Amino acid sequence: MQLFEIVLFSIICVCLAVILYYRLLKPELAKREPEPAALDYARSFFPVLLIVFLLRGFVVEPFRIPSGSMLSNLEVGDFILVNKFSYGIRLPIFQNKIIDTGQPDRGDVVVFRYPPNPKQNYIKRLIGLPGDVVKYNDATKQLYINGQLVKKEKQGKYQAYGAKHQHDEFTQTIARRDGSLVEFPILNIGRGHPLSSSDSWVVPEGHYFVMGDNRDNSADSRSRNFTFVPDENVVGKAFFVWMHINFAGDGFKLSRIGTNIEAVEVDN
Repeated sequence: MQLFEIVLFSIICVCLAVILYYRLLKPELAKREPEPAALDYARSFFPVLLIVFLLRGFVVEPFRIPSGSMLSNLEVGDFILVNKFSYGIRLPIFQNKIIDTGQPDRGDVVVFRYPPNPKQNYIKRLIGLPGDVVKYNDATKQLYINGQLVKKEKQGKYQAYGAKHQHDEFTQTIARRDGSLVEFPILNIGRGHPLSSSDSWVVPEGHYFVMGDNRDNSADSRSRNFTFVPDENVVGKAFFVWMHINFAGDGFKLSRIGTNIEAVEVDN
C-alpha cells in the first residue's frame, strides 16, 4: 500500500506543478479559450486525488484478506476498512506519528507492516502488550497471559469454503488494558505453520504480540518468521467488511457485507 501512496502523491504533485505553472508563470495561456488540456486535466484531478490521499493517509484505508489465517472472523476475499487514526495520526508515506490518539489493546484486529518485509501488510489479532508474558501450549491449544489462562469455550462447528471437514469453533475471552473483557471467535484445525522453538515470550517495550484467529494456520508471533510487531509498524485497527469477492472461491458473498469484525465486549 505504501507504493500506492507514493504514486498517488507523485501524481498530485505533478497536477499541482501544472496548475502553478499556468497560473503563475504563464497566466496568458491559462486565460485562453479553451484552456490548455494539461491545465484542464490537472484542475479536474487535483482535488479528487488530494481527497483520496488524505482519506487513505489519515482516516480509513481498504485492505483485502488474501489468506485464511483469521478464519472464522475474516474470510478469504473479504475487503475490510481499517481505521488509521485509532492509534495515532501518522504522516502518509513516512509513517511518523504526529498526534497520539490511542493505543492498541488486547483483542484488537490490527493491520501492520510485516516486520521482515515492511512493504507487505499483515492482519492479526493483538494478544500481548508491552511487558506481557505470553505463553502458548501447542499440545493443549491453551493461551496464557501473565500466568493466567485465557478462557475459551466451544461454540459449535465451522466449515470454511472448500474445506472437506468441519472443525470446532471456540469463543475466546481476553482482558483489555482497563480490565474489561472482550470475546472473539477462534479455530483450532491442525498445525499448518511451524512454531518457533519457544512457547513463552516476554513482549518488549514498544512492541506487540499478535496471533491469527485460525490458530493452527497462521504465520504470526509464534512462528519462526517474526516474533514481535514494533509500534511504528502498526497501520490501524480493522473494524468492518465492506465487500466480499473471491473469484477463485465463493465469488461475491452478499452476506459478508457490513460484518463487524471487532471483538465484542462482555460482562465481567
